[in-house]
Amino acid sequence: MKYLNSILALTFLSIVLLSFKTIKKIPQFNDYPVYTGSDLGVTFWPGKTIFKIWAPTATAVKLRLYAAGEGGKATQIIRLNKAGQGVWEITVKQDLKNRYYTFQVKNNDRWLQERPDIYAKAVGVNGKRGMVVDLRSTDPGNWAMDKKPALKNFTDMIIYELHIRDLSISPNSGIQHKGQFLGLTETGTKSPDGESTGLDHIKSLGVTHIHLLPSFDFNSIDETKPGEKYNWGYDPLNYNVPEGSYSTNPYDGNVRIREFKQMVQALHNNGLRVILDVVYNHTSGTSSNFNQFAPGYFYRHTAKGAYSNATGCGNETASERAMMRKYMVESVLYWAREYHLDGFRFDLMGVHDMETMNEISGALHKIDSTIFIYGEGWTAGNSPLAEDLRAVKKNAYKLDKIAVFSDEMRDGIKGGWGDVKSKGFVSGAAGNAESVKFGIVASTRHPQVDYDKVNYAKAPWAAQPYQTINYVSCHDDHTLFDRLKISNPGAPEADLIKMDKLSNAIVLTSQGVSFLHAGAEMLRTKQGVANSYNSPDSINQLDWGRKAKYKAVFNYYKGLIALRRNHPAFRMRSTQMIQRHLRFLDTKDPDIIAYQISGYANGDGWKNILVIFNGNTADKRFTIPKGNWILATDEHAVSESGIRNINTSEIVLPATTAYILYEK
Repeated sequence: MKYLNSILALTFLSIVLLSFKTIKKIPQFNDYPVYTGSDLGVTFWPGKTIFKIWAPTATAVKLRLYAAGEGGKATQIIRLNKAGQGVWEITVKQDLKNRYYTFQVKNNDRWLQERPDIYAKAVGVNGKRGMVVDLRSTDPGNWAMDKKPALKNFTDMIIYELHIRDLSISPNSGIQHKGQFLGLTETGTKSPDGESTGLDHIKSLGVTHIHLLPSFDFNSIDETKPGEKYNWGYDPLNYNVPEGSYSTNPYDGNVRIREFKQMVQALHNNGLRVILDVVYNHTSGTSSNFNQFAPGYFYRHTAKGAYSNATGCGNETASERAMMRKYMVESVLYWAREYHLDGFRFDLMGVHDMETMNEISGALHKIDSTIFIYGEGWTAGNSPLAEDLRAVKKNAYKLDKIAVFSDEMRDGIKGGWGDVKSKGFVSGAAGNAESVKFGIVASTRHPQVDYDKVNYAKAPWAAQPYQTINYVSCHDDHTLFDRLKISNPGAPEADLIKMDKLSNAIVLTSQGVSFLHAGAEMLRTKQGVANSYNSPDSINQLDWGRKAKYKAVFNYYKGLIALRRNHPAFRMRSTQMIQRHLRFLDTKDPDIIAYQISGYANGDGWKNILVIFNGNTADKRFTIPKGNWILATDEHAVSESGIRNINTSEIVLPATTAYILYEK
């Protein structure tokens, strides 16, 4: 027994020593010094340039200057000086405008890779070298006079999610600058059918905001051969620089900056605000620029010291650490100020801690109260940071002026994401009504929603309606039309079109913020490919021939958007207002949802509005409340002046259709 106890004691001691050894391998990152200044990176003046980086464990730092963004030997090699708070710096008293540079850090007696600093604002081709830039020289004409379109309330927003290349790359786009920022500045473009394309198309559709998929410098495209590969761009390289493959000249660091600004200016001039999709939750691998300056610091790690992976991309950043938080705040502020951006969509926002997200919100709203912030309130895996500290959907009510996507409504409408063959409300599948109702009231508390029957959340998570992004499709997964085809095999195209129209009729009449995937208005297809992040243009491009083919669908979407914009009852500003004015009717049918918005809600010109969604695959008789009703939307069209008067208490609802009626 004594011998056994000795063995157990030795075993325990070995485990303790092994654990101690493992723990010792993980640096105590929270003990690193924190720089409190706001001038990290490269600061240019005509007669001098200041280079300043944070590399707290470095023993030496070299700055190399180059004549070009690639190739050639360094024209100068300069040692930086160690300053306080983990900073290294040097002032070079020369005019270095348009010169290229790299830093190289010595850490633990080893020289790390040559890279631009993480704050780089301009780079050469493929982002391997930074560039000293005079930002004012990149401003297009009248940039200082650029004026954002008016935005009164966040619930007034209708977001259109777009990939830069997808918009214009098709041969039938009629756009000259195919796949480039400037493609979004062109007007008067037409398809071979004579239909408007590009910017004119989006403007005529009536949306308020363009959400650009990642348009910062990402890693997966060779900018010297921009047509050879495709990528959505969720693999960040240089966070504060526009992507070079979207410019007319990726070799000159000025060009991508100027052309991004030209795009924003053109969109603003055409009444459209601009949102940038940002990806601070992970980097493109762990040999990132971050790790060349402070190895390991900017990432979370498992208990054994490995990179944690809540993103599904091999790493996750540590937003809760002081210098990562500082970086995120300063990065979005830079984009907002320098590029006049109007909003930010945070990829896998559920990876980030709430304190950082709220600090970002506070900083952005100090400079512009109309900047809109939203993100995905989930992760792609487990994180070592406790969930109650992170910006996941269930914590949305703790977030300050930050919105979250509603997957409850999305999957309630079309079917669950985990089974592409599953059907939703618009396909006649029972059991989805409460999930759809959850979205109709923008995930806020409402006495008539049975939260036990909602598909995911079992309680309201939005404090106010603007915190909910209602949508049914986005770049991720199948397009709406493709998904409906898969889950309804053998259904005639006419029936699929009815399901499609009903889906976004629900989205565009619900409270909260509406969100549309680019091309949904012309039944976009990706040929059945779901995760098309690196599929070719033939899969991802917007096929402008579909606009003429499905013009009636485009007109229906356009009519719904106009209806939403013209009637504030569909975009109430507060939870209390929704509770006071919106009442669900007892339909006695699990596949019919009906609700009434009454009392000139939110200052609407219509006294009462009746919205009815028939998810059944058959026509249904339905008794409506007494009133002098006018039908504004049926299975074919939207007409605010009225399609016809309704003089009976019982109506026939066509299968798979939205009816909207009103009383003046």
